[in-house]
Parts: sequence; structure tokens; C-alpha cells
Amino acid sequence: MAEKAFRTWAPTAPMGWNSWDCFGASVTEAEVKANADYLANHLKQSGYEYVVVDIQWYEPHADSSVYHAFADLAMDDRGRLVPSANRFPSAANGEGFGPLAQYVHDLGLKFGIHIMRGIPRQAVAQNVTTAGGYHARDIAANNICPWNSDMYGLDMTKPGAQEYYDSLLALYASWGVDFIKCDDIAESTLYGMHRAEIHALRQAIDKTGREIVLSLSPGPANINYGYFLQENANMWRLTDDFWDTWRQLKGMFPVAAKWAPMVRPGTWPDPDMLPLGAIRQRSVDGGTKLPHTRFTTDEQKTMLTLWALLRAPFFLGGDLPQTGDELALITNQAVLAMRQEITDAHEEQATDMIVSWQAQSAAHRYFAFFNISDEDRQVSAPTEQCTELWQGTQLDASQNVTIPAHGVALFRA
Repeated sequence: MAEKAFRTWAPTAPMGWNSWDCFGASVTEAEVKANADYLANHLKQSGYEYVVVDIQWYEPHADSSVYHAFADLAMDDRGRLVPSANRFPSAANGEGFGPLAQYVHDLGLKFGIHIMRGIPRQAVAQNVTTAGGYHARDIAANNICPWNSDMYGLDMTKPGAQEYYDSLLALYASWGVDFIKCDDIAESTLYGMHRAEIHALRQAIDKTGREIVLSLSPGPANINYGYFLQENANMWRLTDDFWDTWRQLKGMFPVAAKWAPMVRPGTWPDPDMLPLGAIRQRSVDGGTKLPHTRFTTDEQKTMLTLWALLRAPFFLGGDLPQTGDELALITNQAVLAMRQEITDAHEEQATDMIVSWQAQSAAHRYFAFFNISDEDRQVSAPTEQCTELWQGTQLDASQNVTIPAHGVALFRA
């Protein structure tokens, strides 16, 4: 595989915070700043650096994770969505996300936004003149997102379609955006992966001259297009939205095992955000409004271990100023070091009770035993003189370790 410059922009999988799990579509500027402040003060030293504003930042009346069909959106005269000033006051007078991005940058962090594939439906309704003197109706494609009414797709065979994406990314780059999560593009039950638009985004980002990490959603991504994804994006989603249920976490094991061979520096299969802490502040999950993660401490360790072995992105979903006991888990230096240093990881064996993984770095071997059953299980320490990384205990091969139901034992040899 030929080396591409954009892979050097994310040499390890990005880490940070995303507003979706806690605030849905309705996050405000004040809430973004509060989470950025917490990230800078408590998590930056552990590698967390991205602050990402998720969907609908251009909708004035967004109030949860429930989308308002055909809502009026904040848009400039070129058909490009801009932040709604009632929620992001610093965006007034054409400033866009520039002032908020600068606030985040001044904390030593990076700033990201969510976008939807395509062009706003209201730009098409008004037939606005887009970049290069083209018109919205000439470049729109009637492959509308099945779960959000805001956008038409773009027909990349039409003159003006690439120019629209170029103009859009030039605007984001001028704001100081470092990360883009593009939605309704990696997989769709109606239309399949939108490869032409993915490639168009890749070209548009590269033309800006700014190092903007590109993340694609939602999943499941098709592994048959793994090489294409590696050629065009830094991250791509492996499943639909991941929430804090054991059913979904257990179901991630075969997905992670399938994608582990595709992991390469700069291009990261993404099992989705980490639904930890104070999630669902204004977001809902299938009607559930519990304002804190349902995962037990053992299930949280299991999730973090599996994501770390996959060398996956770590994006926290909870409202960070309300962080509690999970702080010790998400900053466990031994686990984070493993995630950073391993060069190979794979599933060794999977039964109805235990799933085992091994990983290798230049200095260490790692062994993980996941108890996916509903009862405690015992395993033996895999080698002489190993350390269990969650407990920090020294063990030898003669010792047995009890793994709680839905828990994990992670050893460094």
C-alpha cells in the first residue's frame, strides 16, 4: 500500500470527546467549552485531545437526539451549513466555528465537527448558486438519508459536485477544524457505501492543505471495501450506533476479530464511541433516558480492553464535568500504553464462555481473557512473571485468576 500523507495525521487512533451520547443533536457552545476545559485539565495528559461537536449544530431548535423533520437550518448563501448562533453565540456575524475552534486550540486540544453527506435540501429548494457558479439542483442526487431529512446526496458525475465539497471543506479549514465525522456515507441499507462521495471528501480535504482527520459513519462498513477505506479515510465505523448494553458489547467480539487484520497506522476501524459516565443528558437510546451508563465496572473494563486491543479510536460519550469513578478506567496508563505500542493483535479462541486475544509489541506480549458468560470463571496466568493490568498485580503461571461475569483479565508478559 502506497503511503499517503493523510495517514500521518493520525499515527495512532484519535482520542477525545464527542457530544452525541450525552446531548444528542442539541449541544450548546457553553457545554462544548465545559467539556473541553475538563478534557484539557484531566485527560489531555493521557492522550485525549479531540473535542467533537456532533450532528445538527446548524439547527436552531434541536433539543434532544430526536430529529425534527424538514427543520429550517442555518445556511450561508453558497448552500453551506453554518452554526446556529442561538446555540453557538460566537458564530454570529459570519464567524462560524472559528472562535470556538480557537478556544479549543488555546487549551492545547483539537476541534472537530459532524457533517451529513451531501447538500442541504433547503439549498436545493432555493436552488442556490454554489461554488463555481453552479446550482444546487444541478448537483443534487435523490438518495436521501433514511433517518434524517436535512440533506440530498451529491451526484459526483455532475459538474459542480466536487466544487461544492471543495468549497465546504475550504470553509471548515478556515474555521480551524481538525476532525470531520461524515455521516450517512459509510453504509446505507438503501444505497450502499457512497464511495464516490467518500473519494470526493478525500480530495477536498487534501486541497485545503490542512490536516483534517476524516471519520466515516455509520456502520456496518463492508470489509470487502477495506482497502478503499484505507485509501480514503482515517476512521470508519464497524457497526451502527453502539450503546451501553451487554448484547451490543458481546456482539462486538466477532466484529473486532474480523477487522483486526485490517488495522494499519493512520487508518483505524472504529467500533464507535465509548458510552461511559453521564450519557443521555438530552440524548435517548431506544426510548431509554437513564442519565448514566448501564455498563457495570467489569463491562466497562471489557469494552476498554477490546477497543484497546483493536487499537481503536477512544471517544468518550459522557458529559465530562460529571465524570466519576470511570476516570480511573479511562486513564489506566498500562492499558493506554498497550493500545499505543502494540503492532499486532488478534483473537486466539472464542467459546460460549471465554474469548481470548493475544497482542505483541516490541517489548511485551499481552494476553486477554474475556468472560462473556453470566457466571464467574477462572483462568491461569499465561506466563511466568506477568502483570494483570487492571489490578496492577504481579502473577506467575501457577496462579489462577477469577474473572467476573462479563469481565476481563488482561496480562502483560
